[in-house]
Amino acid sequence: MIAYLDNSATTRVCPEAAEAAVKMMTENFGNPSSSHGPGREAAKALQKARADIAASLGALPEEIFFTSGGTEADNWALESGAYLQRRKGRHIVSSRTEHDAIEKSLDRLELQGFEVTRLSPRADGAVHAEDVADALRPDTILVSLMLVNNETGAVNDIAAVSRAIRNSGCPALLHTDVVQGYMKIPFTAKSLGADMISLSAHKINAPKGTGALYVRKGLRLPPFMVGGGQECGLRSGTEGLPGICAFAAAADIAFKELGKNMEKMAALRTLAIDTLKAQCPELVVIGGGAPHILCLSLPGYKSEVLLNFLDAKGVCVSKGSACKRGARSHVLAAMNLPADVIDGAIRVSLCRLTTEEEIRYFCDCLVQAHKTLLKVL
Repeated sequence: MIAYLDNSATTRVCPEAAEAAVKMMTENFGNPSSSHGPGREAAKALQKARADIAASLGALPEEIFFTSGGTEADNWALESGAYLQRRKGRHIVSSRTEHDAIEKSLDRLELQGFEVTRLSPRADGAVHAEDVADALRPDTILVSLMLVNNETGAVNDIAAVSRAIRNSGCPALLHTDVVQGYMKIPFTAKSLGADMISLSAHKINAPKGTGALYVRKGLRLPPFMVGGGQECGLRSGTEGLPGICAFAAAADIAFKELGKNMEKMAALRTLAIDTLKAQCPELVVIGGGAPHILCLSLPGYKSEVLLNFLDAKGVCVSKGSACKRGARSHVLAAMNLPADVIDGAIRVSLCRLTTEEEIRYFCDCLVQAHKTLLKVL
């Protein structure tokens, strides 16, 4: 049996998304910038996909700009946002638990003379709005915090951060990476209060290589890629319509069943915790908040050894972000967890297609690993 429980790394493409992609590759294959019939049909498909993604965010179609994925959207938001605001100040606020797409963008901005305050999470793994408020200054021009942490599932209160920025009177723009929260927890662009929001397709059962950046109407964000003027001149390059239309198809299905999917994933997460706690009392659950991510640790065991044991049984989990291979988790280190907890941590991540059978099989295999493997002395 294969139990695929690494859905925060990527998800299986659902049939509806695959069908949409194939149709755009084999039937409606025109270039949406072309003026002939096939081009016009492709442009209509692009317009519909943009409207569908916008509807899932409670946004306007003209606020959605398609990208190659969440990493590009993050890079664009931070680097163009900082450039746009550079005359108002040079201070940026973020956290020590962000995705590397944010971390490394911040590193580049620091080399350009920007000052970055990286906040630490509290014990629950979240960065609290009060700490953001304390870090804001008159010259703070940008705040970037993810909605759901990709390793622990901790949920940041982005709406409260937005209010803190407004109350402070500083000119900061607010960016949030919602890649791990999109179609997993309920929110809208308006409820978050963010100026820029990064999305990714392959976390919601659509193909890899597609994402989007929400840019609040009225915000004149500089372009990140120049060329033929696609995406209203803000992100040039012929749009990847197969991926975009598949993205929209997956988002439409997930949006319609969001409440049901949340309940299902939360129940499966609870089942895993209860089952494992009963047989492995020393098990530590790290962070939490989102229904689809379970970060747990068996202190005294090595996560690499656990992963290899589980992999041999057909269980697919990870020890952290799939975008950062080999290194110790900077997220768990930022939480000041004991070394043995960090070194024994694994991440289990679900999606709307995850089954109870997969969860029970994973629990059986991890309990077997707990009984079979030797602890590190």
